[in-house]
Amino acid sequence: MSTVLIVAALTVALVSVVAAVLYAGAGRGAGRGGGRGGRIGRGGLKRRFGPEYERVLARHDGDSKAAERELAARVERHGGLRPRTLAGERREQYVAHWAGLQERFVDSPREAVTAADELVVRLAEERGYPAGDRRDDQFDALSVHLPHQVNGYRVLRHMAAEEGRTASTEELREAIVGARELFERLILAHAGDGAVGRPRRVGRNRDLLRS
Repeated sequence: MSTVLIVAALTVALVSVVAAVLYAGAGRGAGRGGGRGGRIGRGGLKRRFGPEYERVLARHDGDSKAAERELAARVERHGGLRPRTLAGERREQYVAHWAGLQERFVDSPREAVTAADELVVRLAEERGYPAGDRRDDQFDALSVHLPHQVNGYRVLRHMAAEEGRTASTEELREAIVGARELFERLILAHAGDGAVGRPRRVGRNRDLLRS
């Protein structure tokens, strides 16, 4: 065999080996895509965030790449968070506070909404989410772990702020009802729980705001 043919054969063999190595590496990288450091594809983000994905997509005027960059950044920052379990005594105290603000709603609906917002912020912080003085960061973390419950809380937050000063009593009532599911999830979930399923209703107190 001539020298030219030998060199050509070795070149082909080397290219084949390099291609096989690169292919194997790409396969391993795809397998790690759902991890904290890996890139999550569109399908993974839609499954993880559910309605929150659609809301962020609409806020970016349908720009899926921009929406996915935002959501992927949230996962990168907060995906490794493992919420702390709430002690039974603290759980009962929070349930009592929630029942109290529901009673207060009858006479002072706006004050009750503000109290509900503050209670959820405090509860989330105690569960291990970012501190209440970093509310946007706390909200982003909640959206990563409880995306199906977080929109109701978003409405409550708006109502508790300036946006709620012209809201009707019915709108304020709906805000508390909407946030209750997130509150219940934070109360009942254990450390490391994901955003799956619906919780039972908390406590046995008369629920003045039942929808």
